[in-house]
Amino acid sequence: MRALTIRQPWAAAITYADKRVENRVWPTSYRGPVLIHAGKTVDRSHGPLVAAVVRGLQLDLGAVLAVARVIDCHPDDGECTPWSTTGTFHFVLDEVTTLPLPIPWNGAQGLWTPPSVLMDRVREQLSSEAAENVLREEPW
Repeated sequence: MRALTIRQPWAAAITYADKRVENRVWPTSYRGPVLIHAGKTVDRSHGPLVAAVVRGLQLDLGAVLAVARVIDCHPDDGECTPWSTTGTFHFVLDEVTTLPLPIPWNGAQGLWTPPSVLMDRVREQLSSEAAENVLREEPW
């Protein structure tokens, strides 16, 4: 299990909208469940697409908002989604499951390993079926 800290409003676009690619300057071979953690800073360089999607949403900072699955990572090969950024690696996300309540937590850079106490708090908010489906580890 890993977690990924993402600046707002991008974390909200993943959690509450249809953003299913996270743009990074580094690749990953990791495939599997990932906590979507909203960082404590806001990226103010977002465009009108993001503003329209997250308008009216509370942009929680410093909290885990959702669980997703990283199913692929590929270099920029054109615009694979409207959310893709040229010249980056695209972490492709699937099965995004929003937590009922954000869990305040400090994040970290890169793909970080969440401690067991945080994972317990995440599992408390998921139904047993959702926890089994989204948090399962793949035998890569």
